[in-house]
Amino acid sequence: MHDQILIRVFSAAVAASLAASASLASAQAPADAGAAAWIDNYEPHADEEMPYRLMRPLTVDDGKLYPVIVSLHGGAGRGTDNRRQLRVWTRLLADEAKRKQYPSYVIAPQSTRIWDAAHLEKIKAIVASLPAADLDRIYLLGHSMGGHGSFILLQLDPAYFAAAAPSAGTGRGEHDEFIDASLIKDVPIWAFHGDGDTVAPYERAEKLFATMTQLGGNFKLTTWVGDAHSVGGKMVSGGDNGSTKCSSDRCDAEPEMLQWLFSHSLSARP
Repeated sequence: MHDQILIRVFSAAVAASLAASASLASAQAPADAGAAAWIDNYEPHADEEMPYRLMRPLTVDDGKLYPVIVSLHGGAGRGTDNRRQLRVWTRLLADEAKRKQYPSYVIAPQSTRIWDAAHLEKIKAIVASLPAADLDRIYLLGHSMGGHGSFILLQLDPAYFAAAAPSAGTGRGEHDEFIDASLIKDVPIWAFHGDGDTVAPYERAEKLFATMTQLGGNFKLTTWVGDAHSVGGKMVSGGDNGSTKCSSDRCDAEPEMLQWLFSHSLSARP
Protein backbone atom coordinates (compact mmCIF):
# COMPACT_ATOMS: atom_id res chain seq x y z
CA MET A 1 0.00 0.00 0.00
CA HIS A 2 2.77 2.41 0.98
CA ASP A 3 4.66 1.62 -2.25
CA GLN A 4 1.54 2.42 -4.26
CA ILE A 5 1.27 5.78 -2.52
CA LEU A 6 4.89 6.59 -3.29
CA ILE A 7 4.43 5.60 -6.93
CA ARG A 8 1.49 7.95 -7.13
CA VAL A 9 3.51 10.76 -5.58
CA PHE A 10 6.45 10.21 -7.95
CA SER A 11 4.18 9.97 -10.98
CA ALA A 12 2.73 13.34 -10.14
CA ALA A 13 6.20 14.76 -9.56
CA VAL A 14 7.47 13.52 -12.92
CA ALA A 15 4.44 14.94 -14.67
CA ALA A 16 5.05 18.28 -12.96
CA SER A 17 8.70 18.25 -14.00
CA LEU A 18 7.94 17.56 -17.65
CA ALA A 19 5.27 20.23 -17.76
CA ALA A 20 7.26 22.92 -15.93
CA SER A 21 7.48 26.08 -17.98
CA ALA A 22 9.13 29.47 -17.98
CA SER A 23 6.06 30.97 -16.33
CA LEU A 24 6.88 29.13 -13.12
CA ALA A 25 10.37 30.61 -13.03
CA SER A 26 9.39 34.12 -14.08
CA ALA A 27 6.60 34.27 -11.52
CA GLN A 28 9.09 34.23 -8.67
CA ALA A 29 10.97 37.38 -7.66
CA PRO A 30 14.73 36.79 -7.76
CA ALA A 31 16.94 37.29 -4.76
CA ASP A 32 18.74 40.66 -4.56
CA ALA A 33 21.64 40.14 -6.95
CA GLY A 34 23.63 43.00 -5.46
CA ALA A 35 23.58 41.83 -1.87
CA ALA A 36 26.83 39.87 -1.92
CA ALA A 37 27.34 40.32 1.82
CA TRP A 38 24.38 38.19 2.85
CA ILE A 39 25.13 35.58 0.19
CA ASP A 40 28.57 35.07 1.72
CA ASN A 41 26.85 33.75 4.85
CA TYR A 42 25.95 30.66 2.80
CA GLU A 43 28.99 28.44 2.23
CA PRO A 44 29.00 26.76 -1.22
CA HIS A 45 29.33 22.97 -1.25
CA ALA A 46 29.85 21.12 -4.52
CA ASP A 47 27.92 18.03 -5.55
CA GLU A 48 27.38 16.79 -9.09
CA GLU A 49 23.72 15.97 -8.51
CA MET A 50 22.71 18.43 -5.80
CA PRO A 51 25.02 21.34 -4.99
CA TYR A 52 24.02 23.20 -1.87
CA ARG A 53 24.69 26.22 0.29
CA LEU A 54 25.02 26.03 4.06
CA MET A 55 24.60 28.79 6.62
CA ARG A 56 25.84 27.86 10.07
CA PRO A 57 24.77 29.39 13.41
CA LEU A 58 26.62 32.60 14.24
CA THR A 59 28.22 30.79 17.15
CA VAL A 60 28.27 27.11 18.07
CA ASP A 61 28.54 26.43 21.78
CA ASP A 62 30.08 23.21 23.01
CA GLY A 63 27.46 20.64 23.88
CA LYS A 64 24.59 22.58 22.32
CA LEU A 65 22.48 21.36 19.40
CA TYR A 66 20.91 23.62 16.80
CA PRO A 67 17.79 23.24 14.62
CA VAL A 68 18.15 22.77 10.87
CA ILE A 69 16.07 24.59 8.24
CA VAL A 70 15.95 23.01 4.78
CA SER A 71 15.02 25.58 2.12
CA LEU A 72 13.73 24.32 -1.23
CA HIS A 73 13.87 26.76 -4.14
CA GLY A 74 11.20 27.20 -6.77
CA GLY A 75 11.46 27.00 -10.54
CA ALA A 76 13.54 30.18 -10.80
CA GLY A 77 16.27 28.60 -8.70
CA ARG A 78 16.80 25.53 -10.89
CA GLY A 79 20.30 24.95 -12.21
CA THR A 80 23.80 23.90 -11.20
CA ASP A 81 25.44 27.26 -10.47
CA ASN A 82 24.92 26.89 -6.69
CA ARG A 83 23.66 30.46 -6.54
CA ARG A 84 20.21 30.81 -8.05
CA GLN A 85 18.61 28.77 -5.25
CA LEU A 86 19.26 31.61 -2.81
CA ARG A 87 15.94 33.42 -2.82
CA VAL A 88 14.35 36.30 -0.96
CA TRP A 89 13.46 34.13 2.06
CA THR A 90 17.04 32.86 2.38
CA ARG A 91 18.16 36.50 2.41
CA LEU A 92 15.70 37.20 5.22
CA LEU A 93 16.94 34.18 7.17
CA ALA A 94 20.48 35.58 6.86
CA ASP A 95 19.51 38.77 8.70
CA GLU A 96 21.81 39.05 11.72
CA ALA A 97 19.00 39.82 14.16
CA LYS A 98 17.07 36.76 13.06
CA ARG A 99 20.18 34.60 13.27
CA LYS A 100 20.70 35.73 16.86
CA GLN A 101 17.05 35.18 17.76
CA TYR A 102 16.77 31.83 15.96
CA PRO A 103 20.24 30.24 15.83
CA SER A 104 20.20 27.36 13.37
CA TYR A 105 21.72 25.76 10.32
CA VAL A 106 20.11 26.60 6.97
CA ILE A 107 20.61 24.20 4.05
CA ALA A 108 19.73 25.49 0.58
CA PRO A 109 20.14 22.70 -1.99
CA GLN A 110 19.85 23.24 -5.74
CA SER A 111 18.13 20.97 -8.23
CA THR A 112 17.49 20.84 -11.97
CA ARG A 113 14.24 18.91 -11.52
CA ILE A 114 11.27 18.44 -9.22
CA TRP A 115 12.28 17.52 -5.66
CA ASP A 116 12.17 13.76 -5.08
CA ALA A 117 13.34 10.83 -2.92
CA ALA A 118 16.94 11.07 -4.13
CA HIS A 119 17.09 14.67 -2.96
CA LEU A 120 15.68 13.68 0.41
CA GLU A 121 18.38 11.08 0.93
CA LYS A 122 21.08 13.63 0.08
CA ILE A 123 19.51 16.16 2.43
CA LYS A 124 19.52 13.58 5.21
CA ALA A 125 23.20 12.87 4.58
CA ILE A 126 24.04 16.59 4.79
CA VAL A 127 22.11 16.98 8.03
CA ALA A 128 23.82 13.91 9.49
CA SER A 129 27.22 15.47 8.71
CA LEU A 130 26.55 18.66 10.67
CA PRO A 131 28.49 18.62 13.95
CA ALA A 132 25.79 20.15 16.15
CA ALA A 133 22.48 19.47 14.39
CA ASP A 134 19.41 18.87 16.53
CA LEU A 135 17.81 15.90 14.76
CA ASP A 136 14.66 16.47 16.82
CA ARG A 137 14.14 19.87 15.16
CA ILE A 138 14.58 19.66 11.38
CA TYR A 139 12.31 22.06 9.52
CA LEU A 140 11.28 22.29 5.87
CA LEU A 141 10.14 25.25 3.83
CA GLY A 142 9.95 26.27 0.19
CA HIS A 143 8.01 28.27 -2.35
CA SER A 144 6.30 27.23 -5.59
CA MET A 145 8.28 24.22 -6.87
CA GLY A 146 9.87 24.28 -3.41
CA GLY A 147 6.47 24.26 -1.72
CA HIS A 148 5.46 21.42 -4.03
CA GLY A 149 8.69 19.65 -3.06
CA SER A 150 7.98 20.22 0.62
CA PHE A 151 4.75 18.29 0.32
CA ILE A 152 6.50 15.51 -1.62
CA LEU A 153 9.32 15.11 0.93
CA LEU A 154 6.87 15.20 3.83
CA GLN A 155 4.89 12.35 2.30
CA LEU A 156 8.03 10.31 1.69
CA ASP A 157 9.07 10.53 5.36
CA PRO A 158 6.53 12.26 7.65
CA ALA A 159 8.59 11.37 10.73
CA TYR A 160 11.76 13.18 9.62
CA PHE A 161 10.68 16.83 9.69
CA ALA A 162 9.40 18.42 12.89
CA ALA A 163 7.37 21.06 11.00
CA ALA A 164 7.02 22.56 7.54
CA ALA A 165 6.05 25.85 5.91
CA PRO A 166 5.24 25.39 2.20
CA SER A 167 4.26 28.42 0.11
CA ALA A 168 2.18 28.13 -3.08
CA GLY A 169 2.98 24.42 -3.07
CA THR A 170 -0.22 22.59 -3.94
CA GLY A 171 0.59 22.25 -7.64
CA ARG A 172 -0.19 23.75 -11.01
CA GLY A 173 -3.75 23.54 -12.25
CA GLU A 174 -3.01 21.26 -15.21
CA HIS A 175 -1.27 18.63 -13.08
CA ASP A 176 -2.73 15.71 -11.20
CA GLU A 177 -3.23 16.16 -7.48
CA PHE A 178 -0.34 14.62 -5.56
CA ILE A 179 -0.95 15.27 -1.86
CA ASP A 180 -2.32 12.45 0.30
CA ALA A 181 -3.32 14.44 3.38
CA SER A 182 -3.74 11.30 5.47
CA LEU A 183 0.02 10.72 5.31
CA ILE A 184 0.97 14.13 6.71
CA LYS A 185 -2.01 15.15 8.86
CA ASP A 186 0.07 14.80 12.05
CA VAL A 187 2.95 16.96 10.80
CA PRO A 188 2.60 20.59 11.91
CA ILE A 189 2.23 22.45 8.61
CA TRP A 190 1.73 26.16 8.03
CA ALA A 191 0.92 26.74 4.37
CA PHE A 192 0.86 30.11 2.59
CA HIS A 193 -0.89 31.03 -0.64
CA GLY A 194 -2.03 34.12 -2.54
CA ASP A 195 -5.73 34.02 -3.43
CA GLY A 196 -4.93 35.55 -6.82
CA ASP A 197 -2.38 32.87 -7.75
CA THR A 198 -2.91 31.61 -11.30
CA VAL A 199 0.35 29.61 -11.46
CA ALA A 200 -0.50 27.32 -8.54
CA PRO A 201 -4.25 27.90 -8.20
CA TYR A 202 -5.43 28.92 -4.75
CA GLU A 203 -8.41 26.58 -4.97
CA ARG A 204 -6.08 23.61 -4.42
CA ALA A 205 -4.88 25.07 -1.13
CA GLU A 206 -8.48 25.53 -0.05
CA LYS A 207 -9.29 21.95 -1.00
CA LEU A 208 -6.34 20.64 1.00
CA PHE A 209 -7.41 22.70 3.99
CA ALA A 210 -10.92 21.24 3.80
CA THR A 211 -9.49 17.72 3.70
CA MET A 212 -7.21 18.43 6.64
CA THR A 213 -10.19 19.80 8.56
CA GLN A 214 -12.10 16.57 7.95
CA LEU A 215 -9.09 14.55 9.13
CA GLY A 216 -8.47 16.73 12.17
CA GLY A 217 -5.02 17.53 10.83
CA ASN A 218 -2.44 19.94 12.22
CA PHE A 219 -2.64 22.39 9.32
CA LYS A 220 -2.69 26.18 9.17
CA LEU A 221 -3.38 28.14 5.99
CA THR A 222 -2.53 31.80 5.56
CA THR A 223 -4.17 33.43 2.57
CA TRP A 224 -2.43 36.50 1.19
CA VAL A 225 -5.50 38.49 0.15
CA GLY A 226 -5.06 40.10 -3.26
CA ASP A 227 -1.64 38.55 -3.91
CA ALA A 228 -0.66 36.37 -6.85
CA HIS A 229 2.21 33.83 -7.00
CA SER A 230 5.32 35.78 -5.97
CA VAL A 231 4.81 35.61 -2.20
CA GLY A 232 7.76 33.43 -1.15
CA GLY A 233 9.38 36.06 1.05
CA LYS A 234 6.25 36.48 3.12
CA MET A 235 6.83 33.09 4.74
CA VAL A 236 9.50 34.84 6.79
CA SER A 237 8.62 38.54 6.64
CA GLY A 238 4.87 38.21 7.14
CA GLY A 239 2.43 40.72 5.72
CA ASP A 240 -0.54 42.87 6.68
CA ASN A 241 -2.85 41.22 4.13
CA GLY A 242 -2.76 37.72 5.57
CA SER A 243 -5.79 35.83 6.81
CA THR A 244 -5.02 32.64 8.75
CA LYS A 245 -7.25 29.71 9.67
CA CYS A 246 -6.61 26.39 11.43
CA SER A 247 -7.89 22.95 10.49
CA SER A 248 -8.30 21.84 14.12
CA ASP A 249 -7.53 22.82 17.70
CA ARG A 250 -4.24 20.93 17.33
CA CYS A 251 -2.77 23.92 15.50
CA ASP A 252 -0.50 26.37 17.25
CA ALA A 253 -2.02 29.83 16.83
CA GLU A 254 1.36 31.59 17.11
CA PRO A 255 1.22 34.45 14.54
CA GLU A 256 4.96 34.72 13.76
CA MET A 257 6.21 31.99 11.45
CA LEU A 258 9.75 31.49 12.75
CA GLN A 259 8.54 31.49 16.35
CA TRP A 260 5.94 28.90 15.34
CA LEU A 261 8.48 26.83 13.43
CA PHE A 262 11.10 26.70 16.17
CA SER A 263 8.55 25.74 18.81
CA HIS A 264 8.04 22.29 17.22
CA SER A 265 10.02 19.13 17.77
CA LEU A 266 9.55 15.48 16.86
CA SER A 267 9.67 14.39 20.49
CA ALA A 268 6.71 16.64 21.32
CA ARG A 269 4.56 15.28 18.50
CA PRO A 270 1.66 13.16 19.79
